[in-house]
Amino acid sequence: MAHRATATPERIVGTTTNVIVCAALLVLTLATTLIGRIDLGPWNLVVALAIATGKALLIVLYFMHLRWTVGVSRAVALAAVLWLGILLAGSMDDYLTRAWLPLPGK
Repeated sequence: MAHRATATPERIVGTTTNVIVCAALLVLTLATTLIGRIDLGPWNLVVALAIATGKALLIVLYFMHLRWTVGVSRAVALAAVLWLGILLAGSMDDYLTRAWLPLPGK
């Protein structure tokens, strides 16, 4: 008899969980819209990124089922986040050091 590969059982997320996550995403979207109308000075970007990070975490954890996966899937997600951090650090390094350079012709 040939050996058959066994598949890992898929997690079925309940309707209540999906509704709660969807409601949280809608609330965070509303918060993004309402806070965008308020002038928070230099904190506008920080608040917007914090809300966007919360929404991204909800989507990745629940809709992409990363909360219940193990092994390679989590390693790939971690590698993606680390790569995003490297790209953001390089972009911020470029942006923050532009003021050090003199303008051409002056």
